[in-house]
Amino acid sequence: MHFLKLILRNTLRHKLRTGLTILGIIVAIVAFGLLRTVVDAWYSGAEGSSEARLITRNAISLVFHLPIKYQDRIRKIQGVTEVTHASWFGGVYITEKNFFPQFAIDSKTYFNVYSEYIIPPKDLTSFINDRKGCVIGRKIADIYNLKIGDAVPIRGTIYPGVWRFTVRAIYDGIETKTDTSQFFFHWDYLNETKKRVIARSANTTNWVGVYAINISEPSRASQISEAVDKLFKDSLAETHTETEKAFQLGFVSMTEAIVVAIRIVSYLVILIILAVMANTMAMTARERTSEYATLKALGFSHSFISGLIYGESLVIAFLGTLIGILLTFPVASLFKTKVGTLFPVFGVSLETIYMQIIAAALIGITAAALPALRSAQASIVEGLRNIG
Repeated sequence: MHFLKLILRNTLRHKLRTGLTILGIIVAIVAFGLLRTVVDAWYSGAEGSSEARLITRNAISLVFHLPIKYQDRIRKIQGVTEVTHASWFGGVYITEKNFFPQFAIDSKTYFNVYSEYIIPPKDLTSFINDRKGCVIGRKIADIYNLKIGDAVPIRGTIYPGVWRFTVRAIYDGIETKTDTSQFFFHWDYLNETKKRVIARSANTTNWVGVYAINISEPSRASQISEAVDKLFKDSLAETHTETEKAFQLGFVSMTEAIVVAIRIVSYLVILIILAVMANTMAMTARERTSEYATLKALGFSHSFISGLIYGESLVIAFLGTLIGILLTFPVASLFKTKVGTLFPVFGVSLETIYMQIIAAALIGITAAALPALRSAQASIVEGLRNIG
């Protein structure tokens, strides 16, 4: 108990220096936590994917579509339980900054395949029966203050014109990591409009972006993927089928350099505050050289002296980290409101908190290592001569 009191008194001896060091640690821990949360959000799509779902796209590129007639042929493959399709729309809601994914879907099968999207049966029926109806995620509804029955005009970029939809359902996620920032409408409406507006170009209709396939046994994902691709080998539009997680990671790989840069910066933040903390502990130990020498002369051991230094360093590090962790949540929440639907899932994970705690321990131990070693090895005579 007396040992802990001594550590606490040493910590508070230079209140300004200790306060500034703690402030620096707080800023570093909050920055580290926020950057790690951004990295987690980047991978949220892959982490939230289903092991029992495959994605089939055009083998050349995702920008090339697949014929609608593939759906019935895929459904007949052994091990396939359900098939649906989705096509990227890429419109703008009011202004370009209001970004959220928009997909034209097969309304009768899509929510059977994506069972993690929870919609009241009555609202789903209302959507299916309304040709111009749409389904929006809870996050979109909250951000833009939309409710069932509201009109949502979307200005097309890939498909020109202003497309007007009516909100018929709002879906929630079965888990917190489920993406609730998407917008769905009828593929039939998109296809019929293209037929009417671009009648001369038959190749632009009856095509879809990707197929989503539910399978009965996740362990057979590779086998079923090969069966799908083999079915359309040497056809006009060959396919590439992979697990949903691999499909999502393909998007992440396009921006891998950004993710790596964010990770590097997060670690650099910790290294910088480690240098600051090490300088603080070095100054502290140097100022108390004569005190440590006196303690040695009175019979206190080297481990006792080292314990005082390590203890003070850890107290400062963990105090700053504790406050930093507590502040990470409101800062992340504020950041979430600023980015809108850019990150479908954005929340501080337990893994991030654990990493912040580990960072605090490393900062406290590493910063005190050299000052503790020097103080323990210094002779009593040299220490008593020191007046700095």
